Amino acid sequence: MDQFWFNVKYGLNHVLDINGYDHVLFLMVLAVPYLFKDWKRVLLLVSLFTLGHTLSLVLAAYDYVSINGKTVEFLIPITIIIAAIYNVFTAGKKKESTKISVLFLTALAFGIIHGLGFAREFAMVFGDAENKPLALLEFALGIELAQIIIVFVILFLGFLCQTIFRVSKRDWALVVSSIVIGLVIPILLANNIF
Repeated sequence: MDQFWFNVKYGLNHVLDINGYDHVLFLMVLAVPYLFKDWKRVLLLVSLFTLGHTLSLVLAAYDYVSINGKTVEFLIPITIIIAAIYNVFTAGKKKESTKISVLFLTALAFGIIHGLGFAREFAMVFGDAENKPLALLEFALGIELAQIIIVFVILFLGFLCQTIFRVSKRDWALVVSSIVIGLVIPILLANNIF
């Protein structure tokens, strides 16, 4: 049971680590266009992101894929900026909530990229684990829990801003996405691969 809690806490800390705030920024732009009533859609997006993250860890843990760390560290802020720019251009527009959209596939693909960024550390920590698949699942559970916490906070802040301060849903998404773009540009420039 101690190993279970260690793995889950490691997943929680991976997402909630203040030094790895890129994960939080991505979750912010993923959740900011939605309201509490859209919780199923947001949960699906977050779960697909976790699935992609876990899939890339599995592929890396079993040496099926290896990618240059500098390239991945450059791609991670690109995924955040793409999601934020998507929000800027679609803020206030009606979204098709019943169909599986490109957004779901994008969340999965971006999860794969973010997972590759953590693959080296994961291999160092869990490389000698007796039951690697179980460790991966427990770690993924921690990631999912942390992501749900962050998404809940974003949805709650959006609720407060939209009900108490009367900020429109469109303006909320525009402002938060623009702030995230401003925070990610320095990360992108610091990880320039050219």
